[in-house]
Amino acid sequence: MTPDSNRNHAGSLGPAALAALGLALLLALLASGWRPHDRATWWMEVAPVLIALPLLAATRRRFPLSALLYGLIFLHGLVLILGGAYTYARVPLGFWLQDLFALSRNPYDKIGHFAQGLIPALLAREILLRRGQVRGRRMASFLSVCVALAVSAVYELIEWWAALALGQGADEFLGTQGDPWDTQSDMFLALLGALAGILLLARWQDRQIARLAPAPGPPPDIP
Repeated sequence: MTPDSNRNHAGSLGPAALAALGLALLLALLASGWRPHDRATWWMEVAPVLIALPLLAATRRRFPLSALLYGLIFLHGLVLILGGAYTYARVPLGFWLQDLFALSRNPYDKIGHFAQGLIPALLAREILLRRGQVRGRRMASFLSVCVALAVSAVYELIEWWAALALGQGADEFLGTQGDPWDTQSDMFLALLGALAGILLLARWQDRQIARLAPAPGPPPDIP
């Protein structure tokens, strides 16, 4: 085993741990799709999981992520899968939070949007730093927050397009629950998630990045 592969193993998850996480996520996905509340909504909500799983498997050897990031992606996948099974407005955990904090609506979708900012921000930060796209960690953090907000904005556009295409059939996917400021609060929660990731988890991520082999940088520009 080469020194670089040793560093990769130290900073990331081993094949057995990754296989266990992938299998657990796949089983959760299958269970949620057995009899979801609304089949079309289920497809739309779990689509990121269906895209991410093959991508993570394909890039595992070439660009293994930090253990922290794999763990967060796994948790985000569970959030999406649970929302797909019940629809976000009907997730039991959300009703429990609604009663606990005396809220006017089921807030489970806000957990999803918080994660939608947290995970893309840390993923962007790891890619930028390991590939040498930026030199300073402050700039990497700023750009990572920008990426998270861009992901959130694109997701809101997808919700808008779904509403235009499906009409009333998109109500379960949108999950606005009568809130006229739902889109704005979704993006605000994504911003909070991105900032929380950068402020609270960046040092932990840096320690794991230091144990990973450097990723190949971008090809030089050709005049």
